[in-house]
Amino acid sequence: MRSLLQGVNLYLIGMMGVGKTTVGPLLAKHLGYGFIDIDGVIAKATSKSVSQLFAEVGEAGFRQVESDVLSQVCAFTKLTIATGGGIVLRRENWGYLHHGLIVWLDVPVELIYSRLAEDTTRPLLQDADPKGKLRSLLEQRTPLYSQADLHITVQDGETPEDIANRIIEVIPSVLKKPVSHFINGED
Repeated sequence: MRSLLQGVNLYLIGMMGVGKTTVGPLLAKHLGYGFIDIDGVIAKATSKSVSQLFAEVGEAGFRQVESDVLSQVCAFTKLTIATGGGIVLRRENWGYLHHGLIVWLDVPVELIYSRLAEDTTRPLLQDADPKGKLRSLLEQRTPLYSQADLHITVQDGETPEDIANRIIEVIPSVLKKPVSHFINGED
């Protein structure tokens, strides 16, 4: 698998709570890659949690920091990268993401909600109707997420290991295209 990927990064995209930060290290280990969580890098670089940053600079300010971090991370190779759920909202980010293999972890809203119901650290869920907010965000972002190279629909009961193994199994199906396809961002 490693020779098939030729060092091309894997970018995990999808809504908050889909398991990008949990599945990412497992994928990295399978591939002999490093793992980076964009939100973790942001927190370390700014010495603030994502919630604090959101509160201080708003969503637009946070998205700019997120884009800046992504632009730096994509310069490296042999990484599995967990992105923030909204990374797909900025057109410039797609230029960075297309330097690698983009994997959409697609999880039903009900399952995301059950995972995040007790999580008070998610700025976009500080809403009177968090389940409705999740539905709305997913509806808005689905056309963007669907531009991923791989679409992995996660089922209730699947373990992070199951999901990582499934991704590993299907990567060769998209690597029939030359690796330069991913590097050059061609469609």
